[in-house]
Amino acid sequence: MGTYETAKIRNLGIVAHGGAGKTSLTEAILFTTGMIDRLGRVDDGTSAMDFEPEEIKRKISITSALDHCQWNDHSLHIVDTPGYGNFIADSRACLRALDGAVIILSAISGVKAQTEEIWKWVNEFEIPRIAFVNKLDRERANFLRAIDDMERALGARGVAVQMPLGIEESFQGVIDLVRMKALRYVNNHSGAFTEEEIPEEHLGEARRLREMMVETVAEAYDALTEKFLETGELTEEEILDGLRVGTMRSTFTVVLCGSATRNIGAAQLLDAICAYLPSPQDRTGAVGTNPKSGELIERAPAESEPFSALVFKTTSDPYTGKITIFRVYSGVLNSDSMVYNSSKETQERIGQIFELEGKKQKPIKQAVAGDIVAVAKLKETVTGDTLCDEGNPIVYEPAKQLIPVISYAIEPKTKADEDKIHNALHRMIEEEPTLESHRDSQTKEMIISGMGQVHLEVIVEKLKRKFGVEVLLKSPKVPYLETIRGSAKVQGKYKKQSGGKGQFGDCWLEMSPAGRGEGYVFEDKIVGGIIPRQYIPAVDKGIHDASQEGYLAGYPVVDFKAALVYGSFHTVDSSEMAFKVAGSMAFKKGMELCKPVLLEPIMNMKITVPDDTMGDVIGDLNSRRGKVVGVEPKANSQIIRAVVPMSEVLAYSNDLKSMTSDRGLFSMEFSHYEEVPSHMAQKVIAQAAAEKVAKG
Repeated sequence: MGTYETAKIRNLGIVAHGGAGKTSLTEAILFTTGMIDRLGRVDDGTSAMDFEPEEIKRKISITSALDHCQWNDHSLHIVDTPGYGNFIADSRACLRALDGAVIILSAISGVKAQTEEIWKWVNEFEIPRIAFVNKLDRERANFLRAIDDMERALGARGVAVQMPLGIEESFQGVIDLVRMKALRYVNNHSGAFTEEEIPEEHLGEARRLREMMVETVAEAYDALTEKFLETGELTEEEILDGLRVGTMRSTFTVVLCGSATRNIGAAQLLDAICAYLPSPQDRTGAVGTNPKSGELIERAPAESEPFSALVFKTTSDPYTGKITIFRVYSGVLNSDSMVYNSSKETQERIGQIFELEGKKQKPIKQAVAGDIVAVAKLKETVTGDTLCDEGNPIVYEPAKQLIPVISYAIEPKTKADEDKIHNALHRMIEEEPTLESHRDSQTKEMIISGMGQVHLEVIVEKLKRKFGVEVLLKSPKVPYLETIRGSAKVQGKYKKQSGGKGQFGDCWLEMSPAGRGEGYVFEDKIVGGIIPRQYIPAVDKGIHDASQEGYLAGYPVVDFKAALVYGSFHTVDSSEMAFKVAGSMAFKKGMELCKPVLLEPIMNMKITVPDDTMGDVIGDLNSRRGKVVGVEPKANSQIIRAVVPMSEVLAYSNDLKSMTSDRGLFSMEFSHYEEVPSHMAQKVIAQAAAEKVAKG
């Protein structure tokens, strides 16, 4: 058996939009539970959870950080998740492995778009949650407004089990509405408090909120409803039981309050986590697939079951190497053992098992169902893989990754960097699954794609810090294409005589447009052996190769037909090379006559923005030659769907952030190609010509 039985384990994420106070609250929890002896601050770069240099520099969480603590004989695995749009994908991957969530509500700014996105994922993974209204000591703080905002924006039903004792500068603690006691905190960030009777000036509001709480809790299950209808009241034990059942069933959301930076309310939040959020045993069994038969299998969260676990995060440590983090769903895992990676169909050796405590690692001998642990130096295992007992294989479905929204070209600074970049990027992609990398076959650039400009800037910093690779970020070239709108019949004749054997190839082509997306279509219409069979593929090759070099601006020519209809040959001087050149010559003549045009990639965009910025965002899309195809209202926000030329949205992430005060979200994927307006096409052609001259 592990240190704690599965029923005493709580796996929870601290989630919300960026700046709500997640890391500060986690810091207060760790301090209150004795895991750290000093209350660090994000703004000072001293917090236990934001320890990466890139996080300290920017004063934000960039990656999910894990810690572990004990409270009231419970073992808590806490994940402090990022909330900014550039890094929010990491939160989704972690939520897949968790049993509960604490949603932070800012008493000042309310609910932002990122919180709405995370709430959607919490619902998707059916995770019970409680809420914590933070920053009640700040100017303009409003407890009830934060709950109203949660109910309106998230569609949640809030149940306040606490209310603030004072507000803004006079905020001194919390009032427990279950026990009807005031908890007044010492003003020294120690987390110490005294229990007292509720002051007279707060008693009326406390009674009102308690009455509302009891009425809502009574709906948790039928027996409680009947008791309340009969007596009009519930006992403290019945209220606590109703709060737990209602939270488990997501009937309502329990709301607590405090100030993370002043360490007010952390102790009561810890009590609520243990009382209301589920243990792994309270959740339904983990469902996976038998890799051999494809049948669904359910594994109960018990030590008696075969071992199984899902890898939900991978990090790189300069000293330890690759660290694989996973949630144990069933069975027991011991240090120095062998496990089976059912996703890769290979065995892995488990060395030392660790519990993560921020940037530190605590060795443990054994992990049981429900534990979240890490191991180092697994060879084949990556994020999303399942580890299990080889005799009882199972594959769990990982969280679906978000689609990258922005791409940049990267250029190694030196030859040494160029030699190391592929391995370094491979390691970074293991750590950041939303990062994608490829070499564009058309532009020949190395492209990296991520969740935003800041995300890619951080990747560049990590490449240098972790792997010693320095690169430059550049806006990628737009992969324009060329095509034709007209038809023509042209001749390509190649004749060369320089003594001895000459070269002769002669072909006639009928060139015409093809359907969009058809590419290049070659038709052989030669009859009667006018051109011998062995030379016809050479004509095709000549046309294809010439089309890749373009005509207007050097971009590949697509969506055209070339029918080989006539020609002639020489019994001695003709060759495959001569007909290849002839095909190329005919193609270039045809391009002159067939009204060539430029095509540009068009992107499908989904943009979620607050109501008050929708007009600005739509106006901006129109200025980018975009077409709005639909608007879908949501609580406090609007979903705009549009098609926009890629060239107009290469740096859209920063522009949307500016227009919406970082409250907007967007996703983007390729849709189709369209003709570039003539006045813009001239600019692209002129720029391509200038680059060609510059290269000599």
